[in-house]
Amino acid sequence: MDWLDALILGIVQGLAEYLPISSSGHIEIFRQILGLNLPGEEALQLNVVLHVATVLSTIVVLWKEFVPLCTSFFTFRNDAGSRYVWKILLSCIPVAIVGLLFKDQVEEFFGVSEDGGNNLTLIGVCLCITAVLLAFAYFSGQRSRMMPSRGRAPLPKGNTGATAGRNITWLDAFIIGCSQAIAVLPGLSRSGTTIATGIIIGDKREQVAQFSFFMVVIPILGEAILDFRKMLEAAPGDQVSLGWLPLLVGFLASFVVGCLACKWMLEIVKKGKLIWFSVYCVIVGIICLCW
Repeated sequence: MDWLDALILGIVQGLAEYLPISSSGHIEIFRQILGLNLPGEEALQLNVVLHVATVLSTIVVLWKEFVPLCTSFFTFRNDAGSRYVWKILLSCIPVAIVGLLFKDQVEEFFGVSEDGGNNLTLIGVCLCITAVLLAFAYFSGQRSRMMPSRGRAPLPKGNTGATAGRNITWLDAFIIGCSQAIAVLPGLSRSGTTIATGIIIGDKREQVAQFSFFMVVIPILGEAILDFRKMLEAAPGDQVSLGWLPLLVGFLASFVVGCLACKWMLEIVKKGKLIWFSVYCVIVGIICLCW
């Protein structure tokens, strides 16, 4: 893989991590288009580097909300910000269980199969499932806008609560976390699944979008630390040989594009325009199934 391939994959990751179209699925699709037959370990390393870049873009874009939350949590304040962080930690439990118990099985989805088709079939099916979730969330959101909002409570600093729906409860956080754990499959959009789940169960759209972006920070950074430790402990012959230049180019592309896509997605969710991504996912899913 050269730096141009890494640039393309970085742009794809930056866009697809925030837009509800599945970053892992689109990375796999573009690997097929570019003819990149990366082994499982190299593919996983590239995924981690690109995902860390988008996690950092989340922190940059939501910096004004991120700092008060960290201040409340690490100073042990019993306020809305600290409780919000605990809800994020609660939401991470399901994906942590999946990562600990099924890590090897999950990693197999991110390598290229020998015939080059199995992964695209899975991606196509998962993209169609994502489309159904987004469509259901869109129509659920349209219906909830005409109903009285429920369970209003003080929001963490930075939330305006402008749209209909309730604030994220402890149970909501866990349910959204379960949807994130399921979305480890390539083609099943993590942001799309978690945001759709929150909207379907009645949470405020803009609050769900922010929660969805924050809740991925801990799992991705934790995975990156574990993988980096594995790289340091690996024997010289087992080291992944992608090269520093492609990884750096991919990282920068994913970070810059991710910052733009994060801001864009927050506005899209507020306006309730998820239905167009549902149509897109159906089209791409069918293409993958027919590939």
